[in-house]
Amino acid sequence: MSRVLSRIGVFAIGGLFVAQQSLYDVKGGTRAVIFDRLSGVQKTVVGEGTHFLIPWLQKAIVFDVRTKPRNISTTTGSKDLQMVTLTLRVLHRPDVPQLPQIYRNLGLDYDERVLPSIGNEVLKAIVAQFDAAELITQREEVSARIRQDLKARAAEFDIALEDVSITHMTFGREFTKAVEQKQIAQQDAERARFIVEKAEQEKQAAIIRAEGEAEAAEHISKALQKAGDGLLLVRRIEAAKEIAATLGQSSNVTYLPSGHSQESGNGAGATNLLLNIGR
Repeated sequence: MSRVLSRIGVFAIGGLFVAQQSLYDVKGGTRAVIFDRLSGVQKTVVGEGTHFLIPWLQKAIVFDVRTKPRNISTTTGSKDLQMVTLTLRVLHRPDVPQLPQIYRNLGLDYDERVLPSIGNEVLKAIVAQFDAAELITQREEVSARIRQDLKARAAEFDIALEDVSITHMTFGREFTKAVEQKQIAQQDAERARFIVEKAEQEKQAAIIRAEGEAEAAEHISKALQKAGDGLLLVRRIEAAKEIAATLGQSSNVTYLPSGHSQESGNGAGATNLLLNIGR
């Protein structure tokens, strides 16, 4: 009886082991390809869920089909022989219906095998068509050309590229120094042009001011010729008033002698004094 029970237990354990080996899970964001020892890689792509296979005879190869980022860097020469270092950020995923073909030709590490190679190839080909300065001023066009050519090359290996963008672009020391010197020269030119414009404006202002003073002098001369001594007398009276106002506000002045007899009560003596001060 014990032998029977032990045999049953062995068969039960063996059956349980076979049942476990016959089941496999395909999680979300993954797909599976079945390798059969007799027929090779099957053409059917297995979706998410729990599935059956024949133990030992079949094996499930699970692919991650979610979009993944990858950086590709290369150093190459531009059209004008300047060294340029470019870094691309590539978002890629496998073409799901072609997973059996990808596994058969490239294996699970398909992106490691393909993307660095074709990325360097495309970058070198595109950069060689532009001068170093054009790579800066026409960056959008350069990025679009790289994106277009890289997508076409990746499609040959059943890899879909969701996005391709330039993240870093650096130039050699000589070109960087030349750019800095050019910027300094442009700033010096702008400063010199500002100084010239400022001097020209000051010159025009001086001319206008001189013309105004000459015209004012001419008007004053004509007025003196017409008015004779009357205009001078008015100017002397105005100056005397200003002096009198200043002296009147001073705390040190307590008495102003008239210097003349009080001939009348209308302030004639004070007027004569102010006129004498104005002379």
